[in-house]
Amino acid sequence: MVQAAVQSANSVDQGGDRPWVGRSIERIEDAALLSGRGRFIDDLGVLPGTLHATILRSPHAHADIVSIDTEAAKRLPGVAAVLTGEDVKAVTTTLVVGVKAPVECWPIAIDRVRYVGEPVAVVVATDRARAEDAAELINVEYRPRGAVVDPLGAIAPGAPVLHDGFPGNLASERAFRYGDSEKAFAEAPHRFSIDIRYPRNSCTPIETYGVVASHDAGEDAYEVLANFQGPFSIHTVIARALKVPGNRLRLRTPPDSGGSFGVKQGVFPYIVLIAAAARVTGKPVKWIEDRLEHLTASVSATNRATTLSAAVAADGKILALDWDQVEDCGAHLRAPEPATLYRMHGNLTGAYDIRHVKIRNRVVVTNKTPTGLNRGFGGPQVYFALERLVQRIAIGLGLDPLDVIKRNLIDAGAFPYRTATGALLDSGNYQGAVARAVEQGRLAELKAKRDEARAQGRLYGIGFTAVVEPSVSNMGYITTVLTAAERRKAGPKNGAQATATVGLDPVGSVTVHVASVPQGQGHRTVLSQVVADVFGLQPRDIRVNTEIDTAKDAWSIASGNYASRFAAAVAGTAKIAAQRVAGRLARIAAGQLNVEAADIVFAKGFVASKHNPENRIAFARVAALSHWSPGSLPDDAGQTIRETVFWTPPELTPPDEDDRINSSLCHGFIFDFCGVEIDRTTLETRIDRYVTMHDCGTILHPGMVNGQIRGGFAQALGAALYEEYAYADDGSFLTGTLADYLLPTTTEVPEPEIIHMETPSPFTPLGAKGVGEGNCMSTPVCLANAVADALGVADITLPLVPARLAELVRGAEPPPPAGGATAAPVREGDRRLRGEGEASVKGAPEQVWAMLLDPATLQSVIPGCQSVDKITDTHFRADVTLGIGPVSGRYRADVELFDLDPPRAVTLRGGATGALGFGNAEGRITLAPDGSGGTKLTYSYDAAIGGKVASIGGRLLDGATRVIIGQFFTALARKAGGGGAEGGGFSLFAVLAKIASLFGGRR
Repeated sequence: MVQAAVQSANSVDQGGDRPWVGRSIERIEDAALLSGRGRFIDDLGVLPGTLHATILRSPHAHADIVSIDTEAAKRLPGVAAVLTGEDVKAVTTTLVVGVKAPVECWPIAIDRVRYVGEPVAVVVATDRARAEDAAELINVEYRPRGAVVDPLGAIAPGAPVLHDGFPGNLASERAFRYGDSEKAFAEAPHRFSIDIRYPRNSCTPIETYGVVASHDAGEDAYEVLANFQGPFSIHTVIARALKVPGNRLRLRTPPDSGGSFGVKQGVFPYIVLIAAAARVTGKPVKWIEDRLEHLTASVSATNRATTLSAAVAADGKILALDWDQVEDCGAHLRAPEPATLYRMHGNLTGAYDIRHVKIRNRVVVTNKTPTGLNRGFGGPQVYFALERLVQRIAIGLGLDPLDVIKRNLIDAGAFPYRTATGALLDSGNYQGAVARAVEQGRLAELKAKRDEARAQGRLYGIGFTAVVEPSVSNMGYITTVLTAAERRKAGPKNGAQATATVGLDPVGSVTVHVASVPQGQGHRTVLSQVVADVFGLQPRDIRVNTEIDTAKDAWSIASGNYASRFAAAVAGTAKIAAQRVAGRLARIAAGQLNVEAADIVFAKGFVASKHNPENRIAFARVAALSHWSPGSLPDDAGQTIRETVFWTPPELTPPDEDDRINSSLCHGFIFDFCGVEIDRTTLETRIDRYVTMHDCGTILHPGMVNGQIRGGFAQALGAALYEEYAYADDGSFLTGTLADYLLPTTTEVPEPEIIHMETPSPFTPLGAKGVGEGNCMSTPVCLANAVADALGVADITLPLVPARLAELVRGAEPPPPAGGATAAPVREGDRRLRGEGEASVKGAPEQVWAMLLDPATLQSVIPGCQSVDKITDTHFRADVTLGIGPVSGRYRADVELFDLDPPRAVTLRGGATGALGFGNAEGRITLAPDGSGGTKLTYSYDAAIGGKVASIGGRLLDGATRVIIGQFFTALARKAGGGGAEGGGFSLFAVLAKIASLFGGRR
C-alpha cells in the first residue's frame, strides 16, 4: 500500500494539452495535510470564555435511573453547569424517530438508559480536565433491567422491551412482492437457502466527533461548528430538536475533516446536546469526543440477520429470490435509519437478471449503540448474503461459481435496465468487465496455483463476487418503509439535489463553492480540474471552497458527502454552473472580437475565435467586466459575477404504488476474485492475490479513483478478517479499545490488482459514477467465499478470525481432562472475571483479624482510597479512585462480610459503581500461620463487571488485577512491618473493593 501510494504520487500528470479531467494531477490538498497545516475542528480557535464539556455515560445496557446526585459536581471550582436529562428536555424536544411510532428519542437518557455509553449527564466547566473531574463526582443510582443484544432474540416472546411504542421491540415490518416468486419456487427444480448473521462493525476515522456551539439569547438562535458531513436533511432534525426555525440554526463545518466514511453523520445528537448546554450556560461550549467514547458510543453499521432463498434452474439460473431481513438498529431508531436497510432496496438482485422477488423487512431495537451511516451502508449486508448464496448454488449443482455468476449477469444490451424492485441501472457491460478481469487478473494461473497447493495438502481457496455499486442515493428510498397510503398522506419525497456556485471576482479569478464536505477524498483537486477545462485555465487558477455555512451558502437538504455523490452529482453540477458562466462570457467576448458566440473557445487563459486563434482576449479581462463595466455588457449576456446551480436528476422519482423504487441514480459494476491460503496450524488467512475490476463510468482522476479503491479495500479487509463490535449477553461492550477492536494496518493490507472499464453514465453531467464504497460491499464476501472454498465448509461468519476458523476446522474446544482445574460456571449475561492468589503479612492471624475492620487502616492501604465509612461491624462503604490502562475513574464500593470464622476465614460480597462501570463480586479469604510468626493469606474471587470499563478488554483487566492487589499487599506489608496496632491488618475489604471496582483476574 505504501509503495503504491508513493508510485501514485510520483506519477502525477501535469503536462500536455489534453483535458485536465481524466489526468492524475497533484492533489491540491496534500501540501497542507502532509506538512501538518490542516485545519481540523480542534485546531481552530474559540471565543474567549468558551467552556468545555464532558459527558457522563451509562455503565448499564438497560436500567432505570432511580436518582442523579449532581451537587458535589456543581460545587467543584470551575464548573459552570451540570445538565441531566430533565435539564436538556426543558430546552429541546425529541429527535425525529426513523418510523412513525409513539416513541421518543432524546440525545440524553430520560428516566432510563438503553445502551452502554448513553449520555446521562453533561458537565460544563472552564476546561476539559475540570469537567472530567466533576463527572466522577456525580452519583447515579440505577435499577438494572434485562437486556437483549441479539436481533432475533429481541423479537422472541418474553424479551425485555426497550420502548413501549415498539411492542416486542419491532419498530417496523413490511412485506414486498415483485413478480410471481411463489410460482417460480413451486416450479423450480432446485431451492437453495442460506442463513447469514452479518456482524456489527464501524469505520474508525482518525479524528473523532467535535462540536462548538453557542446560543444568542437575544435572537434565540444557535451557531454550531461541527465536523458533520451530511446529509443536511439532518439540519432540519437539529433545528426541530432545538425548537427554533431553520434560519436560526447556523451550522458550519471546519476546512478539514480527519476521515468520516459515513460515521460523522452520527454527530448530530451531540450537536443538540452541546447546543443545549450552550443555551443553559449562556456561553459557547466545546466538546471533542475521545477515542474510548467513539468506540463505545458513536454510531456503528447495522448488524443483520438474513435468510435468503433462491429458486434455481438446473443450469444455475436464478429464477426468484426470497429475502427475510431482520435489521438491528440498536437502542434508538434515529433518522435517517432505517436507511441502511432500504438504501439497497432497488438493488436486491445485484448484478443479476432476476425477475421475481419476495421480501420481508423487519427493523428491531436492541440494547446496543444506535446505528448510522457507514461506508457502503446496506451494501455489505446485502451482498454478503446474495454472493454467499451464489457460491452455495454452484457447489450444490456441481458447477463452477464463476459460470453461475456469468449465467445470471444482466445482458450488456439491456441497459438502462429496470430491476424487479425498481432500480434503473444506467449503463454497463458486465460480461465484458468479467472477461477483462479474468484475462488481466490471470485467473487461469491462480486456479493452477490452487490445484498445486491442494496437491501438497495446503488450504487454498478462490472466491468470486459480482456486485452493483449504487451511488447518488434517491431521498425517496427511505419512504419505502411506509406503505403507499402512508406515502400519499405524507407527500412525495425524492431526488438527489446537488449545489455548486462558480464566481468571478474583480480581477477575473475563479472561485468554486460546493455544499459537499470532504473527508480526504480530494474534492478541491477534482473540482479545479472540472472547472479549469470549462474555462480553458489551469487547475491552479481555480480556488475551491468546500466548507459549509448554512447561513450564507447555497445548500439543500440533500447536500453533504454521502452515498458516493461527489463525482457523479457534485462535480457535474459544478461543470454545469461553469458552463453557464462560460456561455455568458462567450457572448461578451463575441461582441468584443466581432465573431459569433458559437465561434468562441476558451483555451490557455484566453477567450478566442475558434477559426482565428490570434483573435483573442485574456480570460481575466472578460471575466472581470461584470464588476467594472456592467453597463457595457450585451443585453443577452446577463451578469457573470456568480452562478449557482441546483441540480437534481429526473430519474429519481418517489416509490410507485407497487413499492418499486430507483434507490440510486448511478450503478457502477465491480467484479472481484481472490486467492487465499489458510495456515493449517494457526488458521490465519493470507491473501495471495486480490483482483478488483471497477466500472465507475468516466474516471475524473485515475490516481484518486485508485486511492478510493485501495482505501475501501483496506476497510473491507478489516470487516472481513478483524473487526467486530462485540457485546456480552448483558449488553456490556467488550471491544472498547484498539487492543480489542482490531484494525488492519499497512502491514496487513496487500496491494490489490486494480482493473478498469469505463461505460459512462447517461444520467450524469460528466458520465461519472460512484467508486468510493464498492469494495466495502464486495471484498468481505469475496474473501469469505475464498475461505469457504479453502476449508470446504458451507457456512461461514465474519470476521474470519483464526479462533472462528478453528471451530469450523477442528470443532469446538474440548473440555479439560478429568481431574484438572475447572472454571466456575458462567452465569448467562455476565462478563466474568476470576482470580486467586496468596500473600504473606507480618503478624499472627489473630492480630490481623483483630485489625481487620479498622477504617483508618483500610483507607491507608487501599490504593486510591479516598475514604472508608463503617456502616456496621461487617458493612463498609468506600470511595476509590483508580485507573486501568487508558481509563480512570472514581468508584463507590459497598461491601459486606459474612460466613465469619475468626481468625481463619471470611467471605465477602459487594458491588461498586462509578462513571466508568459497575461490578459485583464475591470472594473467600483464609488466614493461616506461616510458621514464622506471620500470616499466610489466600484468596479467590468471582466477579461480574459491566459498563465502559468492561470494554477495555481482558488484557488490561487481567494485568490490572495483579497490579492492584500487588499494590495493596505491598502497602499492607509495609504497614504491618512496624508491629503493634498501628501495623494494620489485612484488608479483606480491599481485595473485594478492587474486584467490585471492576478489576479482573485470569479468565
